[in-house]
Order: sequence, then C-alpha cells, then structure tokens
Amino acid sequence: MSLEKNKLNAIAFYKMAFEGNPREAIARFVGHEYIQHNPDVADGTKGFIDYFEKMQAEYPDKTIEFVRAIAQDDLVALHTHQTWPDDDQYVTMDFFRFDDNGKICEHWDAIQQIPKTAANPNTMY
Repeated sequence: MSLEKNKLNAIAFYKMAFEGNPREAIARFVGHEYIQHNPDVADGTKGFIDYFEKMQAEYPDKTIEFVRAIAQDDLVALHTHQTWPDDDQYVTMDFFRFDDNGKICEHWDAIQQIPKTAANPNTMY
C-alpha cells in the first residue's frame, strides 16, 4: 500500500465526484463496498452517486480546493475549502479508508461554515 498513491487517489476521487462525475469516481476509485458515515448521504455507492448528482444539478458553480492531505496506515484525511453560491464557504475534513486493493471502502466527514467575522485574525486553515 502506497500512502502517496492513496492520497492522490482520495483527492482525484473527491474532486471528480464534487465536480459532477460521481459515477466515474466510484468506478475508478471504490472497491466492492462503500460504507458511508455522513448522516445526510445514504450508505453504499448508489447513495453516494445520488447525493453528488443532486449537488451538481442544484449547485453547478460550487468549487473545492484541497488544502492538505495526510495519510497513515489505510486512512487518508483531506482538508478542503469549499465555496458555494452566495459566497458561502466551508471547511471540510474528510477521512477515507482504503481496502487491501488500494480502493476506497469507507468515508467519514465533518463540515463547518466559515463565518463572515471571527474573534481572532487566524484563518481556519
């Protein structure tokens, strides 16, 4: 298992799905099972595809920037910056588990909206 390859595959998978092609992302990067822990997305590959196809149809102009990727053992963590309509911005942290074949098989995430003002001068990155 290559940690660097897993990081690149996690980024490619998420970028492809986020930008409107979740079916191809699943076909290229996901193994025989896909366990979803986000409570807003149905479990399995169909739930993933349905969610991201809906997001693309409703918000085609959303963007994502990958701030950092960290890999350890069979896990990859992605720290991203998402911009949505009306300049709504979010920090996300996604965790992907890879199977023994180097395919994504499980996902967890946390998301936080970036406020317009903050109590300190530090960014959320």
